[in-house]
Amino acid sequence: MSRPGQVTVVASLMLVGSLAASIFLLQRVDEARPAATLKEVLYIPSPMVLKRLSLGYDGLLADIYWTRAVQYFGTRHYAGAAHYDLLAPLLEITTALDPHLIVAYEFGSTFLAPRPPNGAGMPQRAVALAEFGIRNNPDEWRLYYDLGFVYYTDIKDYAKAADAFARGSRVPNAHPFLKLLAAQMAEHAGELQTARMLWQTTYETSQDKDIRANAVAHLRALLVDESVPKLEGEVATYRQKTGHLPVSFAEMATAGLLPGIPLDPLGVPYRLNAEGRVEVQDPDNLPFIEKGLPPGYVAPKPKFLPSD
Repeated sequence: MSRPGQVTVVASLMLVGSLAASIFLLQRVDEARPAATLKEVLYIPSPMVLKRLSLGYDGLLADIYWTRAVQYFGTRHYAGAAHYDLLAPLLEITTALDPHLIVAYEFGSTFLAPRPPNGAGMPQRAVALAEFGIRNNPDEWRLYYDLGFVYYTDIKDYAKAADAFARGSRVPNAHPFLKLLAAQMAEHAGELQTARMLWQTTYETSQDKDIRANAVAHLRALLVDESVPKLEGEVATYRQKTGHLPVSFAEMATAGLLPGIPLDPLGVPYRLNAEGRVEVQDPDNLPFIEKGLPPGYVAPKPKFLPSD
């Protein structure tokens, strides 16, 4: 091997060794100072500065920041935090270093937009992140879906949601639901059926287990929010016919108003209280529900934990 070649090999090995040592040092600092690590060591506010400092190892550095973004959100979400100030910058830095890391956009749209404690409460930053992803990955239909999802669920701008879904539907190999969703936005914005379609599509098209679990929880909540008013309507009908409230659902079933004892999405019977209100028996197991909550119910600390 020529001398210039030897110099190149030695320099490359030194660079890789230095990078490995830096990562090891960051891990050591993590263990010694967990509260200060993210902000003081791994968080540099300029993606362009980081890109220059990465010396061509953009992908590796993006993976480090991506891991930190997941850990940051998971830890604060588990603690029931009201602020996620570093989440948007971490995701923006991650995607600036690796604009083709699609999972970071999916993660961002799912956890950046919702209000605390379920998310960072930054829907406009979620929109900006999704649009950045679309500019860098114009043929990735999931990013248009993520954008429309944020507009629909968090910003309540159904026209922009419809536009995002319509744009995505024109991408090659786009999911056929996008055309349907675009039409649904224009005609029936805000309906439970539309929300169900969105969460069902999220579940079917994501490979991330936390995103899928989140979608399942929302689908269950939608089913409860749809079932409880219907059941209370049947209770009112029973009262109108008999002049008194039913003592139980079994009584209503005997009267032919119900096919049997109604069950929540987890297979647990609904509770009928003395005032005719329908409640779930264990709301802790059905996050995101708005109907069927016992009076004075306070939600527990979120159970989300970062993935291994």
